Amino acid sequence: MAKYDVIYKNLNIKGKMQDVAVKDGKIAKIGKIAGKGIDMGGLEARAGLVDIHTHGMGGFDTMDGNLEELVKLYAKEGTTTVCPTTMTASREDVAKILSLPFPKGGSKIAGFHAEGPYISENKAGAQNKEHIRKPDKEELSKFGTVSLVTVAPEVEGAIEYIESESKNAVICVGHTGADYDTVCRAADAGANCVTHLYNTMPPLHHREPSVLGAASDKNMFVQVISDGIHIHPSVVRLTYKLFGSDRMVLISDSMRATRLPDGEYDLGGQLMRVENSVARTPDGALAGSTSTLFDCVKCAIGFGIEPDEAFKMASETPAKLLGLNCGKIEVGYDCDIIIIDKDKNLSAVIIDGNLI
Repeated sequence: MAKYDVIYKNLNIKGKMQDVAVKDGKIAKIGKIAGKGIDMGGLEARAGLVDIHTHGMGGFDTMDGNLEELVKLYAKEGTTTVCPTTMTASREDVAKILSLPFPKGGSKIAGFHAEGPYISENKAGAQNKEHIRKPDKEELSKFGTVSLVTVAPEVEGAIEYIESESKNAVICVGHTGADYDTVCRAADAGANCVTHLYNTMPPLHHREPSVLGAASDKNMFVQVISDGIHIHPSVVRLTYKLFGSDRMVLISDSMRATRLPDGEYDLGGQLMRVENSVARTPDGALAGSTSTLFDCVKCAIGFGIEPDEAFKMASETPAKLLGLNCGKIEVGYDCDIIIIDKDKNLSAVIIDGNLI
């Protein structure tokens, strides 16, 4: 019986040429390893990306239910672990998606992210207001497939919901008009993340710190869409300085229009218009992005964040938030690796030790 399943030779890992040996889908050894293997030509290796907030891409949306196609598309774009994100929709439509089995053969699904339906009607954004409802402890948890839930803590019953459901999933504060004190209560109840910080929530004011101030004081994780459209590059840098790479999580919030031409696209049952790769609702509000997580990492680097830190915020940090055994190129971790060429584009993807 072979000692290793496969050896990837000549990988540039943080400036050092290394080999990576794989056994049972995990990294078994790193260094100069004897034996034949797959020569990666000295290209740069980074931990596979973990996107905890994405609705779809390539013409597919989580709410379509075609997870088999989605995980293939995510894998191709360097997202090796994903949380397909549902929209605020009817109980029947949400239940249909949350009951689906997780497919194999592409990006690994770590669980769904339920963005709503327990959000504020005043901060719905691209969500469908018709399906916003009060928190229900039974609706989502009974499926056992939800890893994150976005909740507006000011809505009736939200704090009690957070106290109960934070044992089952990561509770994120989002689509909210909550003030500082309310978000602090939510954090004390168990919420430990903020959904797309700055978007669909009150801005920071020096006498009304709201979500940002509470997230900072309560050591919460924050999701940031670093596509250069949803948040100004200066604010991305400022947020990084405030939260650091241990608590700032890069997300794509991508929609089905990602990697497709401009035009009209459905998002959660509502029609969005994409012009110059920017998606907006009919009333002009920003909707999901048309960027992949790898795109967002490259944008963050372009904004002045060190590459090691930018990649960490899209791999190790979200993996830590969800308690996953990935996000690092270290012995014992899942062998999820992306290979980057000299032009800083994706060259290959490895998931559980298998070259995609």
